[in-house]
Amino acid sequence: MTPALITAESVSMRFGGLLAVDDVDFELAEGAIASVIGPNGAGKTTLFNMLTGLYRPSAGRITFRGREISRARPDRITAMGIARTFQNIRLFPTMSALENVMVGQHARMRAGLFGSILRPPWVRSEERRVRERGCELLAYVGLAEGLFEDRASNLAYGDQRRIEIARALASEPAVLLLDEPTAGMNPSESANLTAFIRKLRDERGLTVLMIEHDMKVVMGVSERITVLDHGLKIAEGTPAEVRGDPRVIEAYLGVAGEPGS
Repeated sequence: MTPALITAESVSMRFGGLLAVDDVDFELAEGAIASVIGPNGAGKTTLFNMLTGLYRPSAGRITFRGREISRARPDRITAMGIARTFQNIRLFPTMSALENVMVGQHARMRAGLFGSILRPPWVRSEERRVRERGCELLAYVGLAEGLFEDRASNLAYGDQRRIEIARALASEPAVLLLDEPTAGMNPSESANLTAFIRKLRDERGLTVLMIEHDMKVVMGVSERITVLDHGLKIAEGTPAEVRGDPRVIEAYLGVAGEPGS
């Protein structure tokens, strides 16, 4: 059996009187492509925020490669090997596509404040490598070379998504968390992204976890699916198991039918 890379044990997240995530157990196997789904307000992004250190669980425990990260800072979690994108794209709008990706490599850079000011030869050499690496990643995610130096805010929505994924890859993660990666995409773009997610796992050995509302994408690429509703985990399993689960059907539709149908 493939060992769990990330484990959440009985995690809860409370905001005042609201219990956004309620006693959820979750495992992400190494090398898997998995999804977390559920209606709006189910607790999906809250779970992501706990896994990446933006929120500290009100209760429970989260581990990465056996090491507890429940109270770790987001930058430390990134340095350990967990990267993410956001539902609402968070690029630096006045920076170029390439500069946005270069920023994503800071966790792996040796140059600190004084090195950046004094700029000895090894710092300049590192900056060249960072730039070259940024160009490689932008090409890998499919951004046209002619757009590398364009301001991020001037680029099309789909291109901004590519930049955000490239920036996440720049930290050399073991796990990539994608929050609504196909939001705002047309069917052709969504299909291309589905193929790209498989490519990330197959070529780079990444473990991928995503939140996604497009059930065609979820069912087409996921090997395991976790379903949340009102903060509770109501189902978990393969796409076939989840698709036919009465609790999932009720949560999505309130009547008999198939999620996403």
